[in-house]
Formats: sequence, C-alpha cells, structure tokens
Amino acid sequence: MNTLCLTSGDVEQAAALLRQGKLVAVPTETVYGLAADATQKTAVQANYDAKGRPETKPLNVLVDGMAMVETVCRDIPADAYKLAEAFWPGPLTMILRGNGALPSIVSAGGGTQGVRCPDHPDTLAVIKALDRPLACPSANLSGQPSPKSADDVLAQLGGNIDAVLDGGPCSVGEESTILDLTASPYRILRRGGLSRAAIEGALGPEKLNCT
Repeated sequence: MNTLCLTSGDVEQAAALLRQGKLVAVPTETVYGLAADATQKTAVQANYDAKGRPETKPLNVLVDGMAMVETVCRDIPADAYKLAEAFWPGPLTMILRGNGALPSIVSAGGGTQGVRCPDHPDTLAVIKALDRPLACPSANLSGQPSPKSADDVLAQLGGNIDAVLDGGPCSVGEESTILDLTASPYRILRRGGLSRAAIEGALGPEKLNCT
C-alpha cells in the first residue's frame, strides 16, 4: 500500500478517504492520531490491525464539540460542559458513559467512551467535513513512541495506512490528560498536556480524587 501524503488544508480529500473506510493519520496539538470513521466497524478494525493494538484496549474518539459528544454519550454531567468550555479545543480527554451509538469495538465492549476536541485547525475541519467522530488512537505501532510529526508517522506506519495529513509538528507534543467523569469524585487516569491544577481551577479541588 502506498501511503498518500496530504498537505495542510487537504481537508476534503482526507474526509473523503475516511468516508470510504480508509485510515488517515491526522495532526493534533498533542500527538498525531490514526483516524478512522468511528461509525464504521470495519474501519475501526483496520485501525486496530494497522497499529497492532490489542482489541481489549478501547479507542477514544475526536469530536468537534459537545453537540457531537451528545450523539455518542449519555448521562453527561454538567461539569463536562464546564470543562469543554474551559479547555476545548485542547489536551483533555473526558471519559463519559457511551450510549451505544458507535460499534462496540470502539469501546472494546465497555460502557464508557473517551472524547476529545483537538486543537488543530486541519483535524477540526476534517471532523466537521465528515460530520462524524473519529476513532483516533496515536498513529504509532503499539508500544512504540507517539509521533510528533508526519515523518514520525511514516517511519512507523508508512505503507500500512492510506494517508497522512501533514499539519506540521505538534505544538504540545504530549498526550492528552484523561479524566474519568463517570464516578464522583472524578479521577485523572493519565497525566498529560493539561495540568491537575488547571482542572481544579475550573471545577474546584473537591471534585477530584486525591490520588
């Protein structure tokens, strides 16, 4: 397979490939992600296969805002909207309860769904053009370093994915912070590009688990 190299702004071409069930590596402010149309089970399966990712590990999805979150999640707490207002687009992934709208392979059969709105104009435009969430783990081989540029993606996945959208180097270069909002107090599952102090500032320290 030849991996097509798209340049910044080739949004419609990237969206067209995703509609066809293809895999496109996309830029975000954190790391490059390997995107598939999250509504297409076969495309999501191909994502797992390309990365060599265990299917027991759920995939977070990229969205363009809370309206799209509402299409894939239920029982969304008011604090999720407060966090989105404060930090989206940005390096915060929120774990919410899924509503079953996406194929079960996305959540690895679980009842929760990770969602994030990325801070990169090209990828936001791709999501808007596709009008569907993107199943989007980091665009690396499982267990290998996360890519911070299109060249990093090609070094690991070139020839195994359909395209990479070159949006330049990642401005943050660190994975997103993952915050579980499905139980109170909320729990940080992974520390990343958004600090605990910032989350506490938005919600109050009493809302977060002390660990």
